[in-house]
Amino acid sequence: QVQVVESGGGLVQPGGSLRLSCAISGLTFSRYTIGWFRQAPGKGREFVAGIRYSGHTYYTDSVKGRFTISRDNPKNTVYLQMNSLKPEDTAVFYCAADRQVILSSLRDPEQYDYWGQGIQVTVSS
Repeated sequence: QVQVVESGGGLVQPGGSLRLSCAISGLTFSRYTIGWFRQAPGKGREFVAGIRYSGHTYYTDSVKGRFTISRDNPKNTVYLQMNSLKPEDTAVFYCAADRQVILSSLRDPEQYDYWGQGIQVTVSS
């Protein structure tokens, strides 16, 4: 049984930082592409960052230079370091995993098989 568990969310002031963690069990973690998505109230689920089994990373334009995705295969965990947070980053953040997602579909949430429950990130003064 695959389990995807996000942690590390919360309330932070604009300009602050948070580090999200995503711990995954029940699959061969090192072979999977992991994506972070977010969903703000009234909006669709948006790709934020992804990391392939190769270690290659991908970001949506709005977070480039501020967010960093990384993975620790022995710990079956992916991290999303978020710096210089803005109020528009406020959303529920989701971690997702898939083994067969191709590069051209990396940003499509429909391509991912396994999802966490999501964790709230609120950026506000």
